[in-house]
Amino acid sequence: MRKIVHRHLGKVVAGAAIAVAGTAVMVGITLPGTAGADDSGGSGQNARSAQQAGQEQGQGGVRPGVVEQAPAAGKTGKGRDPLTDDEISRVEKIAVNRQLLNSSENVDGDHGPQRLSVDLADPDADEVDDPNAPRRADVTFYDYKTDTLVTKIVDLATGKVEQTSTQHGVQPPLTRAENAEAANILIADPLGAGLKADYKDATGQELTSADQLLLNGAVYRATAGAQPAALDKCGEHRCVRLFPKVKNGAWIDARSLIIDLSARKVAKLDRD
Repeated sequence: MRKIVHRHLGKVVAGAAIAVAGTAVMVGITLPGTAGADDSGGSGQNARSAQQAGQEQGQGGVRPGVVEQAPAAGKTGKGRDPLTDDEISRVEKIAVNRQLLNSSENVDGDHGPQRLSVDLADPDADEVDDPNAPRRADVTFYDYKTDTLVTKIVDLATGKVEQTSTQHGVQPPLTRAENAEAANILIADPLGAGLKADYKDATGQELTSADQLLLNGAVYRATAGAQPAALDKCGEHRCVRLFPKVKNGAWIDARSLIIDLSARKVAKLDRD
């Protein structure tokens, strides 16, 4: 069994799981093994580091968004079959019109909302027993510019957006790209010094990017008086509690650090 290293963030946690509290009024979470970390919160190859973001801003800011033309229908499913890759690709592009693209921001600060999920929509009540009922997709995005969850229902046959809804204060599970960006923000922040030191203890190498970690993350919601004021907007803002893991190695205990993705800031909990 690996040795537990007590320093900086507290410890590098050996083994495959630790019990974690996820919010100020916490429900216990047991971390999965390596495969789970890779599947749900992996290295996020497409996420920019905070340093890269700053460089791009300094070179002229965010480029204008361009709406991509939806691809041809391609391979389609039938009835309640899961969405095909072609259907997912098509509805994602249909759901992001020019207005949404240019008025919203993703987790990196670029034009366009952050894609969260694309799922087969439930049929209407009068369509439940109809084998020829329309196939629809629920497409969800998060707009970091306004902290808004955007959901669109798209008819897969016609390509028409049938319904659009927006919600504030609703925080679905985090995507791999969001976990990776949270890690990059933490690594670039002074409060990330302990994470970097623990990583070096475990590997002998410098930690410079989220790509070097396997990541899981839980949405953090504020409860009055249970955290520093810097985290009071968590829940309205999209905030992350990260569970980083050394690839082929140990979990690193970062539970006391919360990353506010909306404000791009890190704060430490008053107590854990």
